[in-house]
Amino acid sequence: MSGNHGSMTAFHLANLCFETLMEYGKAAKVSCDAGVTSQALENVVEANTLLSGLGFESGGLATAHSIHNGLTVLKPTHDYYHGEKVAVGTLASLFLTGKPTELINQVYGFCAGIGLPVTLEQIGLKDVSDDDLRKVAEAAVKEGETIHNEALPVSAMAVFASLKMADEYGKDFCE
Repeated sequence: MSGNHGSMTAFHLANLCFETLMEYGKAAKVSCDAGVTSQALENVVEANTLLSGLGFESGGLATAHSIHNGLTVLKPTHDYYHGEKVAVGTLASLFLTGKPTELINQVYGFCAGIGLPVTLEQIGLKDVSDDDLRKVAEAAVKEGETIHNEALPVSAMAVFASLKMADEYGKDFCE
């Protein structure tokens, strides 16, 4: 069976972080792009630092960061930010964990709307081979990786499939 599933506190903090990003993320991005502060920006900074930090301490990390770690085995991703690779990992995790289409669409719309990558091409992997994606998946599920904190057992094949699905799904949000 998989590892730690987190506490009630971690779950509620993660949910508050998600709700804050969905509610204020776009306005915070606009504020940042304009070079001004706003309550939306303050809320997102709090969510990104305090809430995510407390959530991590209460429940750990899981799929998104393990996929980030896996993506780093491919040199073209080295030119991209940690958060951009975590965004791709988050999108893949939606498929890996069988989230409902409504939530998938919400998260993709959010990412695309604020300029986060929604395809592998957007993190330097335009023509990535299946063999290279399998290397990413193998690295993501190595012993000790946080992906094993998921509530379900995770295999490299499942990660590979979720990356392929996430990439294909993301293409609809690039038009």
